Amino acid sequence: MPTISPEDIVESVADALQYVSFYHPSDYLDALAEAYELEESPAARDAIAQILMNSRMSAEGHRPICQDTGIVTTFIKWGQDCLLASDRSLQAIVDEGVRRAYLNKDNPLRASIVSDPAFRRLNTRDNTPSVLHLELVPGDRVEVTIAAKGGGSENKAKFKMLNPSDSLVDWVLETVPTMGAGWCPPGMLGIGVGGTAEKAMIMAKESLMAPIDMSALKARGPSNDIEALRIELHDKVNALGIGAQGLGGLTTVLDVKIIDWPTHAASKPVALIPNCAATRHAHFVLDGSGPTFLPEPDLSTWPDIPWKPDAAALHVDLDTLEPDQVAQWKAGDRLLVSGKLLTGRDAAHKRIQDILARGEDLPVQFKGRVIYYVGPVDPVGEEVVGPAGPTTSTRMDKFTDTMLNLGLLAMIGKAERGPQAIASIKSHRRAYMTAVGGAAYLVARAIRKSRVVAFADLGMEAIYEFEVRDMPVTVAVTADGDSIHTSGPRRWQRPIISASGIPLQP
Repeated sequence: MPTISPEDIVESVADALQYVSFYHPSDYLDALAEAYELEESPAARDAIAQILMNSRMSAEGHRPICQDTGIVTTFIKWGQDCLLASDRSLQAIVDEGVRRAYLNKDNPLRASIVSDPAFRRLNTRDNTPSVLHLELVPGDRVEVTIAAKGGGSENKAKFKMLNPSDSLVDWVLETVPTMGAGWCPPGMLGIGVGGTAEKAMIMAKESLMAPIDMSALKARGPSNDIEALRIELHDKVNALGIGAQGLGGLTTVLDVKIIDWPTHAASKPVALIPNCAATRHAHFVLDGSGPTFLPEPDLSTWPDIPWKPDAAALHVDLDTLEPDQVAQWKAGDRLLVSGKLLTGRDAAHKRIQDILARGEDLPVQFKGRVIYYVGPVDPVGEEVVGPAGPTTSTRMDKFTDTMLNLGLLAMIGKAERGPQAIASIKSHRRAYMTAVGGAAYLVARAIRKSRVVAFADLGMEAIYEFEVRDMPVTVAVTADGDSIHTSGPRRWQRPIISASGIPLQP
């Protein structure tokens, strides 16, 4: 009977989480490089190039692909012949591995987990606890699949109890456009069908751990109904025209994965969970002989797709920016911004709102400034700041009017803005820009100075002042209320026929 040491689990988990923080899976890179070559949309092609360039930089520098280093989910298939040599719970042992990975001094990962989620939401500071799924199976080894899932994609998870006669395809095609671009496409869609509500969600998440093989599947053809369904959904979702970062393009998903399970005759539970451009997962096996360390990949296999700023990009000086300049920007304009900008996320915006409600003075002034929605990774060595890509902007929509009333000129974030925010942007004659989600290390290279100017107790959610040079952004919402996340997909969408034969519109 193999005896599994708790320290072997801890070391293997810690190694795997460090590994996936800076190495993309090779199947993802191959699929994304193929999408780049096929892409016709200039905006989407530029975004994919940034993601691929960022991937190489992260692999070479051993720094996180994305500033959101995720919530850890682990699937363990424990061979029933194996003995765990510990009086600690398996949850506690896995969490110790997570703790070591996220507090690694050479590559600290961002702590994003908060306890007391319904009320105080206090950061646990070490990204624990993780989410653990355990299955006892026949055998004499332990198989571990571990993933670090970013909040932007996790927040777009969907579930529906369909009627048995309802079309799964139609539901997916109706649902994907409602997810916006906060999940950082192009990525994967994981689908769970059947079982019960919670079983469907777990299957959807677990399906994302499988390798991307859509090109190979299409080349050989489907061998069963599930494979045929994967191909159909892949083609029809891409026909929606959402594209990379929601800017409009040919590729929204690189693959669609489906796991099913028998269900009640009256039920058809369906779960949908996307995986983002910073897809992070790894698999390893323990057999009692010691910890497992993942092999270093060959960096020469990384796609050789360099990125450099668009020669036609407009250079913008944030320190002299005026409202009339902002009002002239058009949706889709490429900008290279330089100068000083402020940062802020959910917690900072809520605190600002509370201070104003009490009639107190703010610790920082926003008049004539630009704010960047970001929660950076801590720096190491001579870094000014760690990876610092944008966070999903719709979470700040309800604060937009308050912030623009304070004199804010523009905002930078990720993905689309909702109707409430767009209406406020239009009424104030301001603008919203996007940076590429999944290019955090590349974006951080544009940040030359960084200091905390307010709310230091919020950690990564504090308000920083960054001094940037040629930070690449795209104008997403103009002073007239034009949104590239509406016009871009509309331009690239293709006809789709529903299961009932009715044309569908995104």
